Amino acid sequence: MKRYLWIAAAVVIADQLVKALARGLSGPVTLIPRVIGLRYSENTGMAFSLLNRHTWLLTLLSLLLIVFGWLVLRRYRLGRLSRVAAMLMLGGAVGNLIDRLFVGYVVDMFELLLFRFAIFNVADVALTLGGALLAVTLLFFPKDWSLKHGDTED
Repeated sequence: MKRYLWIAAAVVIADQLVKALARGLSGPVTLIPRVIGLRYSENTGMAFSLLNRHTWLLTLLSLLLIVFGWLVLRRYRLGRLSRVAAMLMLGGAVGNLIDRLFVGYVVDMFELLLFRFAIFNVADVALTLGGALLAVTLLFFPKDWSLKHGDTED
């Protein structure tokens, strides 16, 4: 699993760099007309602004989920796709956690212009891709999830 930590680190670095650039926006920017643009936004909640203004609770929840995820994953010998999924999710979780810890909100910037949708960031994309890839591995590659020697399913 350690060989895949670079993926999580790359997600965190990309996320923080794009957020720093977004802080400098003077207004909305269209990247692809009628498809996607940039708009600086401060989200004190989570996806779709759920639990808005409860940053302390979301920070604690993020920390607990990262620790819980790590403890669960330690029981398994994961295949490549599962490791990539785990590292994408870890990077996304840490990227947003950094914002909550140090600025009190999560910086979002990507806005779909094609249809009305939540504004999101690089960490959110990594979490979504990681979650989708995790689901694919669980459904179609269950052998990617073998218990380590000595562990048994309860």
